[in-house]
Formats: sequence, structure tokens, C-alpha cells
Amino acid sequence: MEPDTTPMAATDRTIQAITRMITDGSLTPGDRLPPEKELSEQIGVSRNSLREAVKALSVLRVLDVRRGDGTYVTALTPDLLMQTLGFLLELPSGSQAAQATAVRRLLEPEAVALACGNISEERFAHLEEIMQTLREDTPVDDLVQADIRFHHLINSCCGNDYLTSLLDSFASVTTRARIWRGLTQESSVSTTLREHRQILDALRAGRPDLARVYAAAHVAGVESWFAQASCGA
Repeated sequence: MEPDTTPMAATDRTIQAITRMITDGSLTPGDRLPPEKELSEQIGVSRNSLREAVKALSVLRVLDVRRGDGTYVTALTPDLLMQTLGFLLELPSGSQAAQATAVRRLLEPEAVALACGNISEERFAHLEEIMQTLREDTPVDDLVQADIRFHHLINSCCGNDYLTSLLDSFASVTTRARIWRGLTQESSVSTTLREHRQILDALRAGRPDLARVYAAAHVAGVESWFAQASCGA
């Protein structure tokens, strides 16, 4: 069978070659890629295919093209690599909030359970401060932002930066829908405060099993509201 020499196949092959150089350690975060002519000859593709591959990898935050300086491997940190996912999640979709929350329900309880035992007294104090700033008459925008901070502070203690960044992305994409929920659903503030307190108390008690259950119930309540709202209920 003749090898596929179409431009797309050459670009894909170039992307695979560059990513392989990163994964095998030939290129590390912060390294500058070899000159275009040298790298294209090394991979065995045209300079145009190399440019297209670099462009694609820069969109994915794997490479950083610095005009007049060269192309570098980025820091490859989870928050940087997850930026592309955040952008994709922001694309319009009628059911995106409900679907994002469904994924969050699968992942966040485990993150909360993993965080149990890893939360410092300073972090607990910060979580308590967030709780104390919220009242029944707290504006919905403030409630949602506090909710996002509350969960981020807990999730960031799970010991897995990719999981934390992934959950941050899902929290961001559902912000507008959660504000709408707060405006239209009675007792949303008191419900949020009560459920946050349950999660926090379970973490304080060193009970990952309870923290997991309370976190799942908390996110499931939001998911249920999204499902009803999308059906016109």
C-alpha cells in the first residue's frame, strides 16, 4: 500500500513526531524547537506541514510560538493544557450545562474524598470564611462565585492537578446556568449553604465516605434542576 502523502496525513505525522519527542524527553518544558529546516528534515516532512503541526500544537497550548525568537515547548502544566478544554466547553450547546454537571457528578465526589485528610487548618479557615460571607439575601452572582471558590479550594487538595483543572473547567462552563438557577429556584441559597456545611463537616471529621456522599448529593441536586429546566419544567 502506498504511504499517505496528503497534507493532512503529513501534518498528523508531524504532530505525532513532535509529541513523541516531548514524551520521550528529547524535548522538555521550556526547550526551544530546532530550526524549521532542520526539524522538517529530521521528521521527513515539508516545512509547510511542520508549520501546520506547530500551529495546531500551539492552539493546544503544547507549543508557544514567539515571533522573532522561535518556538518553545510550554510549561505543560495541567491548568495550561486544560484551557483548550475550557474553550470547547464554552461553545454553544443546548444541553452543555446539564452534561457538564453530569460529568462533574461522576468526578467531584472522588476529588472531595481524596482531599479528606489533605486540607490544612489554613484552608479550613478559608472555607469557613466563604461560608460566613453568605446569607439568605446574598446576591446570586456572589453566591455562585463563592460556590466556585468553595469547591476549588477543596478539589485542589485532592492531589491530582489534572482532576482539579478539569473540575475547574466544568465549574466555569456552568456559571451562567447556576446563576439562572439561583434566580428562579426557591431556597437555592439555603440549600447550597446546608449542603456546603455537610461537606465541610464531613471533611473536618476526617470522613471521606460521608464527604463523598454529600458531594454527590450536592452536585446531583444541581444536575436535577438543569434536567428539569431543559425540559421546560
